Amino acid sequence: MQIYNSLNRRKEEFIPLEPGKIGIYSCGVTVYDLCHIGHARSLVVFDVIYRYLQYRGYDVTFVRNFTDIDDKIIKRSNERGITWKALAEQYIEEFYVDMDRLGLLKPTYEPRATDHIEEIINLVRQLEEKGLAYEIDGDVYYRLQSFKGYGKLSGKNIDDLLSGARVEVDDRKESPLDFALWKRSKVGEPSWFSPWGEGRPGWHIECSAMSQKFLGDTFDIHGGGKDLIFPHHENEIAQSEGASGKPLAHYWVHNGFVNIDQEKMSKSLGNFLTIRELLEDCHPEILRFFVVANHYRSPIDFSQENVAVAAAGLERLYQSLDRLDEETAGLVAAESCSLDDRIKAWRQDFIDAMDDDFNSAAAVAVLFEVSKEINRWLDEEKAADIPQVAVRVAGFLREIGGPLGLLQEKPRDFLQRTTGKVGEQLEAAEIESLIAARSAARKERNWAEADRVRDLLDEKGIVLKDSADGTKWQRKR
Repeated sequence: MQIYNSLNRRKEEFIPLEPGKIGIYSCGVTVYDLCHIGHARSLVVFDVIYRYLQYRGYDVTFVRNFTDIDDKIIKRSNERGITWKALAEQYIEEFYVDMDRLGLLKPTYEPRATDHIEEIINLVRQLEEKGLAYEIDGDVYYRLQSFKGYGKLSGKNIDDLLSGARVEVDDRKESPLDFALWKRSKVGEPSWFSPWGEGRPGWHIECSAMSQKFLGDTFDIHGGGKDLIFPHHENEIAQSEGASGKPLAHYWVHNGFVNIDQEKMSKSLGNFLTIRELLEDCHPEILRFFVVANHYRSPIDFSQENVAVAAAGLERLYQSLDRLDEETAGLVAAESCSLDDRIKAWRQDFIDAMDDDFNSAAAVAVLFEVSKEINRWLDEEKAADIPQVAVRVAGFLREIGGPLGLLQEKPRDFLQRTTGKVGEQLEAAEIESLIAARSAARKERNWAEADRVRDLLDEKGIVLKDSADGTKWQRKR
């Protein structure tokens, strides 16, 4: 198995610290609002990694935290006239609603920062005793320039950071780069007793303390969105490794960004989409399919055209599964069938794809290959034992769909719920959207994706004709 390690900027062979066991820490959400499409991508990516490693037989300890105390939480709770704790509880509940709909497995542990104040304080004291932290008027800061390895994850240079630093409003700090480990609470703010007085933890120290508690000083995989590399993960390394003297994680995994209609998602641009809003018009598994059909490190563009492609693709797989189920009514799988060798080869193709840096896009391509070939077998009635072949292939599709979180519904239920969005008879607007997505793929020289869209349209009875004036379409007669 190969994993792209952000720390070394290359693919590396994955060797667990302890044979057969894997520890993963993925940074969770700050619970002051509903989750958005960017959160959905990161959460689904690490859910797939968690599922796949279990599929491969590993004993996985997966930790994903909640940041339930933070400046944003305090500000939002004051605006709404409720306590910070009530606000955090509300959005943790809302988080579970969205994640359940997206089909996420529960991690092994889901620690909340405020449940681990003692561990946080102990870690800050360790850093202070080692000369890596200092206290000023109840605030404790990390002495960043005392940690020699700073910048190894992000590639940032301390001298460049210093020269680019803005005028620091807090001139009490030794350096403008020093960051808060513990914050003295202001009047009316939540606080906990500490050796430095009443206060609360900084953001970065929370993850260092919680990962250490549940996974130890060093664990296998640490990850999150690409936006967390700097400063959050860089600061985690400084804190954790400064205290323990050991590597924090052997492999750092970061997913790419999500754009909306080729623009960066931003509240100021008005293209900020919550998961709740997206699921009003999009089946949850289609949203999940949209995420896993792309490699986790690549940027992805959320648009109606791309969602239409995802919807049509997933419907195609469910239609194949529905057809197989029709052939298998009342049957129990036999010990063997005429396609066993082919199934074995497909399974290896799937494993090879996922072992190559969790390449879910290539894994999805295996699902389509199985779908296409089994439909051809059924059309041509190539096997005398078609019912048994159907039983085995249906089970196999669900087996390799499992690590991706796909194809776990009853086909008829899924197809009935998506009727009207991507049905047997495509509307003109849907056809134009798919053609636009195909054109974009061809422009990017992504011929495999372009061919896949053409095949989807062909199955829906739509014939394409490319010319210098663009792509025209008509329905088959």
